[in-house]
Amino acid sequence: MKTTIPAVAGLLDLTGKVALVTGAGAGIGRGIAGRLAEAGAAVAVHYRGGEAEARSAVATLQAAGRKAAAVPMELTDPQSVEAGIASVAKALGPVDILVNNAARQTHSTLSEMGLDEWQAMLATNLDGVFLLSKAVIAAMIARKSGGAIVNIASISAMNSTITHGHYATSKAGLLMLTRAQAAEFGPHGIRANAVSPGVIYRQGIENAWPSGVKRWMDKVPLGRMGDVEDVGDAVLFLASPASRFITGANLVVDGGVSVLSTY
Repeated sequence: MKTTIPAVAGLLDLTGKVALVTGAGAGIGRGIAGRLAEAGAAVAVHYRGGEAEARSAVATLQAAGRKAAAVPMELTDPQSVEAGIASVAKALGPVDILVNNAARQTHSTLSEMGLDEWQAMLATNLDGVFLLSKAVIAAMIARKSGGAIVNIASISAMNSTITHGHYATSKAGLLMLTRAQAAEFGPHGIRANAVSPGVIYRQGIENAWPSGVKRWMDKVPLGRMGDVEDVGDAVLFLASPASRFITGANLVVDGGVSVLSTY
């Protein structure tokens, strides 16, 4: 079956598309939202507790002439998810691109961790992705519109560290969920891929995690921490026509750390 090949100039053009980015008020999520908006997408900025940050992100996008809206959702609550998707559709239109970025990340050894923390990690990082993706994909199938799902995983999914066992487990599960989504929903024209970032710079990280930053900088081949735009550009690629024949993939964005021996 012959497909229509877009011109190079239009490979990253998302004009007319609606993107929903979870946890997009700050950090990586805000960086992703900004890059998708710059490519022409109308962007729904999801938040749970950080309303002020989300509205600030929306204001920044709107000031640059982009279409954007802030949308609250509790991602582990099916009713809240349903209401949130309806709010996006009302404000911007139906979702064409879903970026599952919102995540929980705490530190604890497995031996000291309680069941409540284990379950909270899996609830946010897996249950929330499952519920929101299921709802968005059902709407895509009903519209026969196709679409793109990008799940934000982590290099921790492939190489866990002490105190990150629960987080790493949730992200490893997310990679398999991505592959399952790709297999099941590909016949409907829906692509599902993952992005696995390494250490991404945020203000104050050197003071908050000096030992980790030093280990990273001593090892990373490209000689720096990542920027949120590095992750945003990977998501943009996977959401765009440039990756039209890519699904079920995991794009690692870590400056080359993962290619090195860990022992």
